[in-house]
Amino acid sequence: MRPTSDRVRESLFNVLAGGYGDPVTGARVLDLFAGTGALGLEALSRGAEAVSFIESGRKALSLLRQNIGLCRAERETRIFPLDARKPGRNPGPPHDLIFLDPPYAKGLGEAALTAACAGGWIATGALIVWEESATITPPDGMRLLEERRYGDTMIRFLDYGIAA
Repeated sequence: MRPTSDRVRESLFNVLAGGYGDPVTGARVLDLFAGTGALGLEALSRGAEAVSFIESGRKALSLLRQNIGLCRAERETRIFPLDARKPGRNPGPPHDLIFLDPPYAKGLGEAALTAACAGGWIATGALIVWEESATITPPDGMRLLEERRYGDTMIRFLDYGIAA
């Protein structure tokens, strides 16, 4: 598990607020490969309406549940103990802000986003924030908007379903 550092997380949310018209307030957030839930919980603290977490690791799920409890965010969150590459059909409304932080250098991000789109997890017009050190290939229907480097961490911003 490799949680996003506090410095990178703060910078990321500043970019969202300043460069993307505050997509957090009122958002339905999907946190893929959620780990400890730091990104989704930060979004909730900044005004997101609800957060869905997808995580399959046993230790990470335990920490995620603990962190949600510490934040008293049980009503606004939902945990899906699923493989992010095979989440299946979304049981609720699609999400408009997506955080994707797959294990580095394993090529899991493309598969997870493709499966999430196919399962109705991602809304047309969604903003995707993808943390990945390796070169990425945006899945069909997604467009790379911007890349930012923070030390060894590369953050990419993409949109979904919006014509170039």
